[in-house]
Amino acid sequence: MQFLRRIGLILLWLTAPLVAFAAANKNDPYLVPLRGAGNIALVVASIVIVIVLLRRGRWHTIAGKLLVLLWCLPPLLMSAAQLKFELRKHDVLAASASEARQLGPHFMVGYSSLPEVARLAEQGLIGGVYVTRHNIRGRTIEALRAEIAALQDKRRAAGLPPLIVAADQEGGIVGHLAPPLTKVPALATLTGLGPDDQQAKAEEFGRIHGRELAGLGVNLNLAPVLDLKPPARRNRLDFHTLIGQRAIATDPAVVSTIASAYVRGLEESGVGATLKHFPGIGRVRTDTHHFSANLNTPVKELEATDWLPFREVLSHSRSALMVGHVTLTAVDPDRAASHSKRVVDGIIRDKWGYQGMVMTDDLVMGAIYQNDVCKAVLEAINAGVDLLLVAYDGAQFYRVFACALEGSRQGKLDAAMLRASAVRLERGFPTEQARAARTSSALLSGNKAR
Repeated sequence: MQFLRRIGLILLWLTAPLVAFAAANKNDPYLVPLRGAGNIALVVASIVIVIVLLRRGRWHTIAGKLLVLLWCLPPLLMSAAQLKFELRKHDVLAASASEARQLGPHFMVGYSSLPEVARLAEQGLIGGVYVTRHNIRGRTIEALRAEIAALQDKRRAAGLPPLIVAADQEGGIVGHLAPPLTKVPALATLTGLGPDDQQAKAEEFGRIHGRELAGLGVNLNLAPVLDLKPPARRNRLDFHTLIGQRAIATDPAVVSTIASAYVRGLEESGVGATLKHFPGIGRVRTDTHHFSANLNTPVKELEATDWLPFREVLSHSRSALMVGHVTLTAVDPDRAASHSKRVVDGIIRDKWGYQGMVMTDDLVMGAIYQNDVCKAVLEAINAGVDLLLVAYDGAQFYRVFACALEGSRQGKLDAAMLRASAVRLERGFPTEQARAARTSSALLSGNKAR
């Protein structure tokens, strides 16, 4: 019995700092599973342990007092972390109408609480929402459709433009709304077909995704993946990117053919496409969900290979472009492409002449969030990025928006870049432009036929 008590005390000494750390960082994205019931359990457990230690007379020794104080820390640290979060949230929600109009359209947020995201939508603090598996889990399609429609109604009532509503339906292992939506095979499964069959099938996949997403109220799909498929390898630290299973092919021409057809199917169904993840993560072994990553390939080589599908599909569609969190060392070795002016403004805007919508990958990913996220936010806006995505953990929106808000108040945001971005966003969703272009083309063809 004495031995077991000693083991118990050792465990209490070892776990107290861990619990205190978790409490102090309760709002960190890595601790999302502890939110709500988990946090309550930590506080209750800490209080129970303190009571047990006091009842057993541990307060009468110096070591015992220290142990009791250690277990008093988690509730205090958690309260302090929550207070900091609430103060930041209050500051964001108290932003003026002019600040909301200037900054809000540039943010897309994932959410768990409808009333909370509805408030952000009504105040113009966001320009879009991202729906994923937790928004549909245990619910019907009709419930989510009604929810999205309610958000759009609130925007309309507030005199604000419609929300961009995005989802992540690539096919294969990434289909966050399937089921209940149709589970479509990965586009990579089409590479063994002939070119005509590749296009026909890819377009069919696009129409399936587009039809179902449009019926739900989603108007932007975060697909297709245009990264070139990497050589077969096993990266033990790649827990979430899994680009080898998501990429279409190693041949840029095949990627372009299949992706272009898929995008046509999406756009014909009324849903915009998002090409990702420029400048390409097929050559990168590090998982940017957790770590910083470098792309060390020379630009000339990338132009002749990895970037061909991006330029090809962009030239024949109205797709948006997602920029990933890899550092293109040959162009800007000091920051990830997602917030590099040399990459976004220098290559995408100036060199390629692309004036469509550019968005970041999720800012909650470790490559950005675990570094200087405020610096990344300001640099992304000043680089000409139109949409900043906060997907995995919507609660981080308040931190990310607060960064932009503070930067704006301190005069650190490029007014010209913000105006140019506002013009791009005001043009409407990519799918609306695509529909207009296709309608005009169809009318012209009809007139010629007459």
